[in-house]
Amino acid sequence: MRRVDRRAVLAGLGALPLIGAAPAPTHSYTITPEPIGDGIWIVRGADAPIEAANGGAIANITIITTPKGTVLVDAGPSLRYGTQLKAVAEALGKGPVVRVYATHLHPDHSFGIAAFDPGIVAATGGTIDEMGVEGAGFSDGMYRLLGDWMRGTELPRPGRRIGDGMEDFGGRILRSISLAGHSGSDLAILDERTGILIAGDLVFHDRAPSTPHADLAKWRGALDALKALPHKSVVPGHGPFDPTPATAIDQTRDWIDWLEGAMTQAVASGLDMVEAGEMDIPARFSGIAAARYEVRRSASHLYPGLEAKLLPRVDEKN
Repeated sequence: MRRVDRRAVLAGLGALPLIGAAPAPTHSYTITPEPIGDGIWIVRGADAPIEAANGGAIANITIITTPKGTVLVDAGPSLRYGTQLKAVAEALGKGPVVRVYATHLHPDHSFGIAAFDPGIVAATGGTIDEMGVEGAGFSDGMYRLLGDWMRGTELPRPGRRIGDGMEDFGGRILRSISLAGHSGSDLAILDERTGILIAGDLVFHDRAPSTPHADLAKWRGALDALKALPHKSVVPGHGPFDPTPATAIDQTRDWIDWLEGAMTQAVASGLDMVEAGEMDIPARFSGIAAARYEVRRSASHLYPGLEAKLLPRVDEKN
C-alpha cells in the first residue's frame, strides 16, 4: 500500500476548490515588532513549547532596516508565519526583504523561509547540509503538532552559504559569526551600528535552553566566543531582549553547566531517565520559563550518551 504523506496532503489542500465544503480554519499569527535600537526590532516568540495554541511561533525574530532593504534574522515556524512576517517587516522597513539569515536548522526558527526566494536566504554550510538530512523529519513532526498552521509549508534549502564575514547593506554592516554547540552549526549576527548581538539559540534568556542537538562542550566555547565580542546587548533565540552584554549569556552557561552536572550525577546514582527528568531544579532558575519541560526533554537527549560514557558494557573491552 502506498504511504500517504500528510505534509503533501495538507500542502495540496490549499490549492483545491472545495465546492460546498466548509471553509478551512483561519489561523493568523500576531506579529508585533518591539523596537530595541536604531532601525532594529524584535518579534518575541512565546516562552512555551511548540503547540497548536501558539502555532509554533516560539522563537524570537529580528527585523533590521537598512538603506538597501529589510533584513530578517530567522523567519519563524511556517509558510503562513513567514508570509505574515514579510508583510510586517516590509511595511516597517519601507522596502523589500533583501536578506534572511537562518541561524540554525530547528523548525521554529527556519521553516518560515518557505515564504522567501531561496536566493536571499543565507545560512552556514553546516545548517544547509543539516536541513537536507533532518528537514523532512522535522516537517513531519511540525505537521503532526500543528496541523493546519503548517498548510503549504515545504522547507527550501537556503541559497547562500556563509561563514564568518561582513555584509554591507548600504552602510549598515552586519557581521556573521559561525559557531556550534546548540546545534551542529549555529550562526550569530552582530549589528555594528547598535552593538546588538543576535545570538540565535546559542543564548536563551529567562527561558530554559533546549538540547536536541546540543554538544555542551562546544556550546560553552561558543558562549565564551560570543561574550568576547564587542557588543552592548543581546537578542536571545528565546526569551526577552537582554539590554546588557552578558546577563543572558551567563545565565545560559549556568543552566547548561548545572544540567550536565546534575544529569551526570543522576546516571552515577542509578536513576533512570524518567527519574532524572523529575530531579530538583535549583531555586536560582525559578523564574525561567519551561524549565521542567526542558529538563525532561534534556534527560531523553543526554542520558544515552552519559550512560554509555559512565556505565560501559562489561562485555566490551577497551
